Amino acid sequence: MLCFMLWTGWMRIRHPLRQRWSPALLSPVILTVIVTALAFSTPRKIAFSRLLTAAPALAASIWPVLPTVLLGVACVVIMIALSLVYPDLGTWFTVGAIAAVTVAAAYACSVRIKREQDFVQLRLVADAAQKVLLRPLPRNVGLLEVASMYLAAAAQARIGGDFYEAVTTPHGVRLIIGDVRGKGLPAVGSAAAVVNCFREAAYDEPDLEGIVRRLDISSTRHSCTFPTGDLLEQFTTVVLAEFPDHGGHIKILNCGHPPPLLLHQGKLQVLDPTAASPILSLATLIDTPYITDIVACAPGDLVLFYTDGIIESRNHRGEFFPLHDWMSGRTPAGPRALLDGLHRELLQHSGGELDDDIAALAVRLGDPDDDGRGRH
Repeated sequence: MLCFMLWTGWMRIRHPLRQRWSPALLSPVILTVIVTALAFSTPRKIAFSRLLTAAPALAASIWPVLPTVLLGVACVVIMIALSLVYPDLGTWFTVGAIAAVTVAAAYACSVRIKREQDFVQLRLVADAAQKVLLRPLPRNVGLLEVASMYLAAAAQARIGGDFYEAVTTPHGVRLIIGDVRGKGLPAVGSAAAVVNCFREAAYDEPDLEGIVRRLDISSTRHSCTFPTGDLLEQFTTVVLAEFPDHGGHIKILNCGHPPPLLLHQGKLQVLDPTAASPILSLATLIDTPYITDIVACAPGDLVLFYTDGIIESRNHRGEFFPLHDWMSGRTPAGPRALLDGLHRELLQHSGGELDDDIAALAVRLGDPDDDGRGRH
């Protein structure tokens, strides 16, 4: 039995889907030892030996195929040894049951491992897609200090319909954050279409209105090419922002998205749009112009851009996360510290379970006169 345990451990180490050692990994061996001890130490009529069939079945859920088969063989050997003590035990009936269970367990184990391998491949593909869609942002973009956060609602998810991007252009630093209606691969495809279009348009267009028109065309074209239902229900909310190199103000164009929050010397300002701009994919149906707002700012100010998953996060009493109150009590800190604190508060508020994907960008404005000397 000791040799078998060592062999099992070696197989787990070599196996590509190995997990850390835990008592659960030894549970089939522990079960076998307990049943064997009871079978040899109790009267024959109790017939604890019949429980040996459970050992390979349990092993199939956590072990590779070969150790599972070896455990079944070990159980057969135990039954043969037990027959020497109790000749009238009905050994061959139990041996046949163990053999049948072992064969079924080996097959189930192979199916499980194949699915685990497929899942690993899907995770790798999702990771690659995330790096394209939500590529890591540098700490400094132009004169801005930037930090990002993305939290998937599903425990196994990597990406969803929330997205963000920030680029340095001849017009200053331009960024986008948005949320595609829906979930799953269709939402990811729509988000990718918007982000890829933004990366090109942000360099070419002289103003935010030109960028958002191109985003609307790209989003509408994608929805028509890959329809997933009613086109009127396929839309995307976004916020575009431009931080000129000379500083002093921010240009913001909000298309149906939660308004950014500006923290200036401990005072919070909600950057609500002066007029509603149409959300993406619906501009052709709504005869409303795009409106860009100009907001005064100063070096050291913090701006938080976020998706609605944050403000719609609920606690066990069904109460929404009080983002405005939480931000109002913040002391000036860096973008990374702000998002780390927000992450902790969100998980505490929601009990560790998120109802929606969450994306956020925190930006601290630099001093144009500093010429980058104060940045790290």
